[in-house]
Amino acid sequence: METLFSLRDLYSPAAVFVFCVLASAVLFLLIGIKIGRMISSAGMKGRFKSERADAVKRSRAVLTGQMAEQISPWMPGFPVNPSEARFIGKPVDFIAFNGLSSGRISEVVFVEVKSGASRLSQVEESLKEAVESGRVRYEEFRLPF
Repeated sequence: METLFSLRDLYSPAAVFVFCVLASAVLFLLIGIKIGRMISSAGMKGRFKSERADAVKRSRAVLTGQMAEQISPWMPGFPVNPSEARFIGKPVDFIAFNGLSSGRISEVVFVEVKSGASRLSQVEESLKEAVESGRVRYEEFRLPF
């Protein structure tokens, strides 16, 4: 009876060479994957650390800005009487009613508080343009009961 191959064929130099090449390829592939994961993990740790530090820095800046907005009416140079200013927050920080304390409002002033090099947002800019161009009105709403 004749077989396709014999055990002697498994130990032939060609078969051993093919086996060694395949084993080496698998070994190098596994080593490459391991090294890649180690490099990626080390890079991610540094990235997470720097991103976390940046997030903390930004959070502090936002909290400092919010606190500054709240106390700004009592700081020197605030453009209106603090007792006549009302905090809104968005889209403008304050609306001031000049003359409110005397009982007769002479002017309504929108006040946006900024610090450092911060700039008006697109919405804040559009509000400024609407006010400056006179596109402001007063509405009275009566409840139906």
